[in-house]
Amino acid sequence: MKSTGIVRKIDSLGRMVLPSELRANFNIKEGDAVEIFTNNDTIILKKYAPADIFTGEMEDLIEYRGKKVSLNTIKELARIAGLNVTEN
Repeated sequence: MKSTGIVRKIDSLGRMVLPSELRANFNIKEGDAVEIFTNNDTIILKKYAPADIFTGEMEDLIEYRGKKVSLNTIKELARIAGLNVTEN
């Protein structure tokens, strides 16, 4: 993991500011969603990019019960289930 040398304090509401340089480097703009991950004692922030929960594909996504699934995955699951799926 690479250190940026930047230190920020958490305010009374649990907020912190991401420096403009980091936001620019990671193309994070006002209103963008950021995912929060943890790994042992480390907190990881990542710009949110919706992706297929099975393959990670980011195109032709359909939301089903709050999860993203790509059209390709849906077709593959249909084939596995024994349904006749035609390609478009």
